[in-house]
Amino acid sequence: MKSDQETGFPQISPLGIDGLLVRFADRFDDAANRAALAFRALADAMADVQETSTSLGAVYLRFDPHTLAHADLMDRLRGLLAERNWYDAPLPANHRVWRIPTVYGGAHGPQLDATADLAGTDADSAIEALSTARLRVMAIGFAPGFPYLGQLPERWNLPRHDDLKTAVPPGALCLAIRQCVLFPTQSPTGWRHVGTTAFRSFRPDHDQPFLLQPGDEILFPAAPARDFDRLAEAPNGGASCEPAP
Repeated sequence: MKSDQETGFPQISPLGIDGLLVRFADRFDDAANRAALAFRALADAMADVQETSTSLGAVYLRFDPHTLAHADLMDRLRGLLAERNWYDAPLPANHRVWRIPTVYGGAHGPQLDATADLAGTDADSAIEALSTARLRVMAIGFAPGFPYLGQLPERWNLPRHDDLKTAVPPGALCLAIRQCVLFPTQSPTGWRHVGTTAFRSFRPDHDQPFLLQPGDEILFPAAPARDFDRLAEAPNGGASCEPAP
């Protein structure tokens, strides 16, 4: 990514009476996403910051304006931003690697063939590429526990559908614009449905309802359709999780 002198980023701006927004880009960029994730990890350790969250390229910080002025926190953040090149920062040390079994194609991925054709490949090659891609949870949004995952190679820079298709099921793995999304609940969507998992990223009845966190990495290894019912009965849909090396 270009330097901040060339782009004007990072930027800090007030957001409401008790928030600040640190922006690393004005459009999606992989380096800006990594910068946002790394900077949020630092902000989480600040005693005066009450809450943080990230979007694809920005960090939101909430604080108590009765005890800390916007200007004072902005000055502190400017100092932290100047300490290093955040666009080269590593992912947070506490991120994890997930492996989520996925059934591709057929009834579980009815748009796989058409998606592969648009990407200039065949279904088998598409499954090989998607099942071995290591994707990062870039942000959680749109719906509770809904992850945006990326980035895929340029051939997967495919547009979303212009209209909302038939609703996809919970656990649907869908693709567009070099990203994947994993649906926690049934939903209509314009994203291209290529596979389905038995994994549920949002569990409202659990003490920890959100399984995935921004910065986590995910692989979606291919599983045969005959295993789907077994995976549905397994904890976390047969997914495994381990600390990143």
